[in-house]
Amino acid sequence: MRRSPNLTEQVRRHLKDQILREGFADGRIPPETELAADLGVSRTTIRDALGRLESEGAIYRRQGAGTFVNDAGLQIRSPLEEIWSYEEALEAHGYTPSVEIVALDTEPATPSLAESLSIASGDPVLVIGKVFREDGDPVVLAYNRIPEQLVQEPFTEDDCLAPIYDFLEAQCRRYLGYYLSDLVPVSAPRSVADQLQVRRGTALLSFDEIGYDRDNIAVLQATSYFRDDLLRFRLIRRQVES
Repeated sequence: MRRSPNLTEQVRRHLKDQILREGFADGRIPPETELAADLGVSRTTIRDALGRLESEGAIYRRQGAGTFVNDAGLQIRSPLEEIWSYEEALEAHGYTPSVEIVALDTEPATPSLAESLSIASGDPVLVIGKVFREDGDPVVLAYNRIPEQLVQEPFTEDDCLAPIYDFLEAQCRRYLGYYLSDLVPVSAPRSVADQLQVRRGTALLSFDEIGYDRDNIAVLQATSYFRDDLLRFRLIRRQVES
């Protein structure tokens, strides 16, 4: 099982849920002292949780007036700086997700993959390929490659249906810390086009990522392809004050 979120993250999620449910009158967030008393946590925890909400664009602060819900920021369903499962991303966009295993095999590491994962070229790598659907339509095709030497526990296909960070924890005893990600526009090759039910050559957004554990050791390589007509990502770009 994935480790429970810390208290600050629990508070952030609670406040975000209230925001989405329009639980704050006139879009005004209560003062930190009031929130702390209502939730039974410290002001420091509230301040940190609000800081995270502000960073993701869900709220904004107006000096001398208070803290308010940022309606524009709420259009960001899946902040790109966070790790989330694709099921969560689809749910955040109002879809009913499902997942299907389309590849489960081992293959020898190519020289470039071996360099990225600090293993020898030709070492066996576990490949898990999954298609994520919304209401039956394929939206995301994802391939995760994990050095076979990291897999410590036996597993079934059902285990591979779990988010990859859960698989790493349960089968590899590793905890995903962060991804180093490249966002790459691609022209869908036939194999990808067939899985996503689009024409060959269709423009897709791709994430090309290396996942690192909490000791900064590379533990997986992931490539994901997204149908832009069904799932679109947004972010907030801010002007840095000098």
